[in-house]
Order: sequence, then structure tokens, then C-alpha cells
Amino acid sequence: MTNRRTFLLSGAAVLAVATPVFARKDGEFEVVKTPEEWRKILTPAQYRILREEGTERPFTSPLNDNKEAGIYHCAGCDNAMYSSETKYDSRTGWPSFWQAMDDAVGTSTDYKLIYPRTEVHCARCGGHLGHIFNDGPKPTGERHCLNGLALTFKPSEKSDS
Repeated sequence: MTNRRTFLLSGAAVLAVATPVFARKDGEFEVVKTPEEWRKILTPAQYRILREEGTERPFTSPLNDNKEAGIYHCAGCDNAMYSSETKYDSRTGWPSFWQAMDDAVGTSTDYKLIYPRTEVHCARCGGHLGHIFNDGPKPTGERHCLNGLALTFKPSEKSDS
């Protein structure tokens, strides 16, 4: 008969085996910095999200409601990542996009919540952005659910014509 302690210990063992660490090897990315260097250029909250794979509280990012035309960049290395043309309101509380710009992001699988999720990170510096889910709009069916603190926004230049 399984008691509570055996159940909890079994669950912990499964998590320990099934949870891969998102390894960032030196030289794997174009932009590589030490933790101290990242701390100098990022706020503590940005560091927690981008470098320690944290998550901001939903509905706290001003970028969630941003409707301006422009490009969303990685807050860590300024890599252009998402066009405002692919942004949509997913009603989840985080900025959401149905597609990244070409070669801007990479993915890996994480098991932090026991079940597999697709983590999305900056292809240039490896910074954690959020996750990709398969419940988004056409044409991709994807929802790139991102932490607003992992991004900066640069509005499009307005033409005078």
C-alpha cells in the first residue's frame, strides 16, 4: 500500500530524472556573458526571467496591451525577435505572438511542471522568453506566450508621406 511519504518521494525522484537543465554552454550563443555581466545590464526581475527561466505575473507588463507598430527585441542582447504584425491578444496576461522573426528564437523542452512544454529562448544570447503552445491563431496555430520583461519594444519609424 502506498503511503503519502512514498508517493511524494516517488514524485520527487521522477522530477529529478525528468527535469533537464537548460544548459547554456560557452560559445553556444553569439552573445555570452558571465552572471555578473548580465546582472550589470539587466534589472533583477529581467535577470530572474532571462537568465534563471523565471516568469512574471500575468497582466503586469505594459507590452501586453501595446498595439503600436514596431519590433519586439530581446531585453538582454537587443536581438530583433517579433514583429507587431504577429502579435495578438491571447487573453492570458502575457504578450503573445503567432510567429517569431526568422532565426530569432530557439526552443527546448522543459518539464518544470512535470509535463513537457516548449521553452522559447533568444537565439543570440539564450535568454529565456517564455513558452510556445499549440493553441494560437492561424496561420501557424502557435501561441508564443512571452514575458514582457524579457522584451523591449522599438516602434516603427513613421514616414511623412
